[in-house]
Amino acid sequence: MSKTSKGRFFEDYRVGDQIAHAVPRTVSGGERAMYHALYPARGALYSSDEFARACGLPASPVDDLMAFHIVFGKSVPDISVNAVANLGYAQGRFLRPVYPGDTLRATSEVIGLKQNSNGKSGVVYVRTQGLNQRDEVVIDYVRWVMVRKGDLDAPAPETLVPELANAVDASDLVVPEGLTFAQYDDAQAGAPHRWGDYAVGEQIDHVDGMTMEEAEHMLATRLWQNTSKVHFDRTQRVDGKLLAYGGHVISVARALSFNGLANAQMMVAINGGSHANPCFAGDTIRAWSEVLDRAETAVPGVGALRLRTVATKGDPFVLRGAEGKYHRDVLLDFDYWVLMPV
Repeated sequence: MSKTSKGRFFEDYRVGDQIAHAVPRTVSGGERAMYHALYPARGALYSSDEFARACGLPASPVDDLMAFHIVFGKSVPDISVNAVANLGYAQGRFLRPVYPGDTLRATSEVIGLKQNSNGKSGVVYVRTQGLNQRDEVVIDYVRWVMVRKGDLDAPAPETLVPELANAVDASDLVVPEGLTFAQYDDAQAGAPHRWGDYAVGEQIDHVDGMTMEEAEHMLATRLWQNTSKVHFDRTQRVDGKLLAYGGHVISVARALSFNGLANAQMMVAINGGSHANPCFAGDTIRAWSEVLDRAETAVPGVGALRLRTVATKGDPFVLRGAEGKYHRDVLLDFDYWVLMPV
């Protein structure tokens, strides 16, 4: 009996499968330091214990996307180790902050399957939850991924594509317990622009860029214990290139958005996301955002802003080409909610 595993292929999944992912991980300040070394992240709430305490939290939590990457990485060996590409996200909610010292684990449920017409791969839909050491859910999201077939003669499963909401309703956003912006310091945060200063339809060019280096995206993927072969094994693609982990692009874009959205302090939901085109070493990533919606929360002084942030290799405010498909320069189209001081 073999003691090694090639991972699951598309034909190995069944709708309703419940998967408990291996290797829980205790979060430390080391991951925070590495996160800030890999991405130009400067959110004050995630950088300073004193700033976080002034906002009613017991200490500075780790970046929301850092928690996302850790949970995502737990799921890869069981969900996407044989992936062609991770395709998208929906219905994601950040339910509790994660602090250094917390231990995270992950579980997933298969909620949909659809074999591709070429018969060589299929799309697997899963709902993944990240839980802390108290078995509290800290993050919950749906993603879908294209996975290779190991046996091309394996019969196609019955197609089931789950119905997914276009966005998380503002009433379902969770404001962390104790969070208050009553003593919020604009100068320390880095900008004076608050929730009321943004209008629906407004577009923001975040100006700055970051060139993707091979060592950086590979280091990041190892840091999150993401074992998907396309990120490390050049033989997995006919062009011999290493595909950058899509979450790495998300974090770069979110960090670049600080210039224009410095007070977008906490990501509380992922409405949708598409990795529109592959990203490789040598690509220079830039970002722009559009305000899609604004909402009040149940907490006085805390507003919610719905944003679309687009990572691109090209010009700002270009999303689709003449045929309605994503422009070839667009790498990521990411729709999410953040909390901001009113």
